[in-house]
Amino acid sequence: MQAAKILVVDDDAVARELLAEALKKEGYDVEAFGSGEAAIARGREGRVDLVLTDIRMGAVDGLTVLREFKRMSQDTAIVVLTAFGSLEGAIEAIKQGAYDYLAKPFKKEEIKLVVQRSLDHCRLLRENTKFREELKSKDEWSPLVGSSPAMLEVYKLVARVSESKSTVLLQGESGTGKELIARAIHGNSPRRDKPFVPVNCGALPDTLLESEMFGYEKGAFTGAVGTKTGLFESASGGTLFLDEVGELGQALQVKLLRVMQDHEVRRVGGTHSIKVDVRIIAATNRDLEQFVKEGKFRDDLFYRLNVVRITLPSLTERQEDIPMLAHYFLQKCATGTTTPVRGFHPDTMELLNRYRWPGNVRELENAIERAVSLSHGPLLTPDDLPAAIRQAPIHAEAKPESPDVTEPVCLTLEEVEKRHLVRVLKETKGNKVKASKILGIDRRTLYRMAERFGLDLGDEGEGTEKETG
Repeated sequence: MQAAKILVVDDDAVARELLAEALKKEGYDVEAFGSGEAAIARGREGRVDLVLTDIRMGAVDGLTVLREFKRMSQDTAIVVLTAFGSLEGAIEAIKQGAYDYLAKPFKKEEIKLVVQRSLDHCRLLRENTKFREELKSKDEWSPLVGSSPAMLEVYKLVARVSESKSTVLLQGESGTGKELIARAIHGNSPRRDKPFVPVNCGALPDTLLESEMFGYEKGAFTGAVGTKTGLFESASGGTLFLDEVGELGQALQVKLLRVMQDHEVRRVGGTHSIKVDVRIIAATNRDLEQFVKEGKFRDDLFYRLNVVRITLPSLTERQEDIPMLAHYFLQKCATGTTTPVRGFHPDTMELLNRYRWPGNVRELENAIERAVSLSHGPLLTPDDLPAAIRQAPIHAEAKPESPDVTEPVCLTLEEVEKRHLVRVLKETKGNKVKASKILGIDRRTLYRMAERFGLDLGDEGEGTEKETG
């Protein structure tokens, strides 16, 4: 495997060489530069996975390096290096797209952790781009949004299964986008120019659903005044999407199994079989294996459907995708509105990130659509959101102190400030006078910051998080 390409940019020769040497010992392909100009010139020559750049340099500072590399390649991760006195520069860098920052002086383990996380982030972005390219379709279907590891696995499966004829079973909670994935599979398959026919198996009683799926002959029952083509016939050559397939009754399960085995249907009241060439994609939010054990679902039909299974993650399992999804739905909903809505107030995004989303992506889309409808300004505010989201409790989750903890890809400015404060307190061993001097604030302000972030300065001033009952 090719070693990751890392650029170290710092006009301090000693700091630059020490950092470059430490990274080379970890097996990375490292190049060191003493100026922003030289690093940018190198970036134009070829692939760079990660740039570690000092903020304060000569004519071309770290923010310029950041902007130029983001312009050249969105999937190059940028980590800024900052002394304690340049916190504002670190905050500005995070706002402009830096993945993370390192406060000088930094420890070897801290460097290793941040570099590894940054490269993982870079790899996910590149793989996401690759598989999104594979999923381009001639048909119009809403784009798959999200770059979390969970969604990346879904993209991979969709890309691989699209070209085959295999039956696919989509499993996931309501609102996770099962029909969207089904359309993506169809839209990237050799059947893309043929019909995609969706049917909700839980929306109709079995008698009506049977007529919808298989069609009927004139006079088959009271009200059958003519012949009706069923959905299997309508989808011939294309894809039939059976949503909520777990809701099928036993009699319809038998008939569906027969169609899948024989590739032919018989209309209700008909005497002749009609050949059909249909790819089945089924979806359910039920545990079909448990249904089989309970006798509610035929095991032979389950095995027919469960050739390739794709499990869609809930929104809580792909929480890092919430900002991307929110901006996508904002752009979609704001198009054509009289009031141009361009973004989110930071407090609004914080509420979206902390909410549990029982309705998953569908609930998020509805919330954004509502917010856009109620908004009177360029930014969506908390007041534009439904009450359930505004009033949702904060779920405090225990975070182990292991250095292997994976932190969110995007940090809020408040989180940047908190982390910097904790680092300063650790470096000064809790000395509040030294910490205040480094931060450029008085002790009263230091105590207020500590209280805001839930930090306990205590008598010894360790700067640890308060315990909550």
